[in-house]
Amino acid sequence: MASEAARSSAEAASQNASNAAASVSSSTSSVWDRFSNWASENKAAVYTIAGVTLVVTGAGIYYYRSSAGDDEPRKSKKERRRAKKEAEGTPKSDESSTSGTSGALQRGVTKVFSHLAQRAATVESEEELPQVDESMVETLSEQERKTFAAQLKAAGNKAYSTKKYTEAIDLYSKAILCKPDPIFYSNRAACYNAMSQWEKVIEDTTAALALDSEYVKALNRRANAYEQATKYSEALLDYTASCIMDGFRNDASAQSVERLLKKVAEAKAKGIVSSREPKLPSSMFVTNYLQSFRTRPVPPELEDSVELSEESGKGQLRKGLSAISKKTAEGYDEASKSFEQSLELGELGEVEAYAYNMRGTFRYLKGDNKRALEDLTKSVELQPSLTQSYIKRASMHLEQGKSYQTCDRDQAAADFDKATDQNKDDPDIYYHRAQLQFILGEFQAAAKDYQKSIDIDKDFIFSHIQLGVTQYKMGSVASSMATFRRCRKNFPQVSDVYIYYGELLLDQQKYQEAIEQFEQATELEKQNKPMGMNVLPLINRALAVYQWKQDFEEAEALCQKALIIDPECDIAVSTMAQLLLQHGKVTEALKYFEQAAELGRTEGEIVNALSYAEATRTQLEVQEKYPQLASRLQQAGVGGLGGPGMR
Repeated sequence: MASEAARSSAEAASQNASNAAASVSSSTSSVWDRFSNWASENKAAVYTIAGVTLVVTGAGIYYYRSSAGDDEPRKSKKERRRAKKEAEGTPKSDESSTSGTSGALQRGVTKVFSHLAQRAATVESEEELPQVDESMVETLSEQERKTFAAQLKAAGNKAYSTKKYTEAIDLYSKAILCKPDPIFYSNRAACYNAMSQWEKVIEDTTAALALDSEYVKALNRRANAYEQATKYSEALLDYTASCIMDGFRNDASAQSVERLLKKVAEAKAKGIVSSREPKLPSSMFVTNYLQSFRTRPVPPELEDSVELSEESGKGQLRKGLSAISKKTAEGYDEASKSFEQSLELGELGEVEAYAYNMRGTFRYLKGDNKRALEDLTKSVELQPSLTQSYIKRASMHLEQGKSYQTCDRDQAAADFDKATDQNKDDPDIYYHRAQLQFILGEFQAAAKDYQKSIDIDKDFIFSHIQLGVTQYKMGSVASSMATFRRCRKNFPQVSDVYIYYGELLLDQQKYQEAIEQFEQATELEKQNKPMGMNVLPLINRALAVYQWKQDFEEAEALCQKALIIDPECDIAVSTMAQLLLQHGKVTEALKYFEQAAELGRTEGEIVNALSYAEATRTQLEVQEKYPQLASRLQQAGVGGLGGPGMR
């Protein structure tokens, strides 16, 4: 749905940032989820990009499939006809043409000669196979070479079937001397495959494909060997080409594509994470995360009236809080450094727990969850009454698993309980616990906690917004619309109200009304945050005009504008990538997918972005290596994904 098409930047940046960005709905998914959720509801839809077809499902890029084939050597048509004939038995003689003793004699003679012929054939196949070498082959006629090659291949197949792989390899090698044939190479590769000699498999299947570029069984065999040899990018390319060549009927190959996309992305993500310094995400993400907590008074020791040196721990802590108020990328970087220096300088006294809370917060925003958890644990040890530290730690527990289904829900729940024990009237506890419940699909419980947060503090706008979104997800559209109408009346100067109300209208395909809400949000952002405006309204407008009018030029211009304002905005980058991909600009889309990976805050976010990047890169490689496949798909008249498919 469209509300899932543009969630808060903090939660859009990752499915794993549970409590991030209150101003951006946790009801909505990141751009990846927008695309996947649409696809999971439209599994039959396919789109052609540069002539290469793939299907997008909730699991990610999903290529159609064909049978991968087993590891049995492939038989020629002649061999299959011979096998069928042998199965039917020797044709009966025409008994109507003979009678009496002469007929019986003729049948007896025929039987004897038939037996002798079969025995001679057995001797030839088992004991009298042609002994060939390079010099001997040069003396043979073309027909003799073909005959010898067929005999040697048949014997190789028999040896393979009895698992005499070394013998089969020798026989196939001799057959290849007589006649270089893709089947012979592929059959020999099958022997090496059974012996786990992957480089040999790659060598022989490559030779087979040089002779027959669309030999699907050889392609699948090589793909498997590449995967076994941990050459995942090469395996991905082969399996993708195999899916297309084999008419999109192969379950095994398609599943291999999905598996390899993940493997390639995970391997590259580890490299990115290990080689880069932790850094803060976009200013929009940081702002949205920080404002998901109610504003609290500054500790008395840090008030402006207190004289503090910037060379002291308390002085640096106050400097960091002042930098946060700028709500700019530069301000957040300055704050992060100040919080680090604050604890290094020490002598913080009563505000030490608060300092650990703030440093842990910014370490979390940088994706450094391990050290962030350590800081927040130290914070609650020093000051158990600091409930915000429990709440933030709970959200971090959610990022320990690969998904919300595998996250540490028990520890998260335990932290919310500990916070409640300290202060059951803290509205932030119920708001953020509702965020967790919403993400896990527990909408009734989420609505109850959002309402509890409102009952304690009715002036916190994000509790109202989230309640309205939750009502919408529960199917109570009228209640949701009423909640947003009250929000617009009571909080007319808050842009987030118009952003999420517009998203719900967009989900109902009320395009004109939705665009009006996004435009109003943009104007409020310009007025209220001229130095750090939220670019989400621009991105939502881009999606709306593309879905409504299929106006790629205007959608692209809006995304470009968002990127000029906030170059680090991952939502803007990934939305641009999807728009370009759908418009057939595959090479440009790839650059943006790669940029989205660089902007990823956690390893999970990076893997997600790289999966799209690798799928896009593979499309380009298949088109370059197998141009005939692109033209074949175009001739088949496969349609594109246009318009509302972006949702």
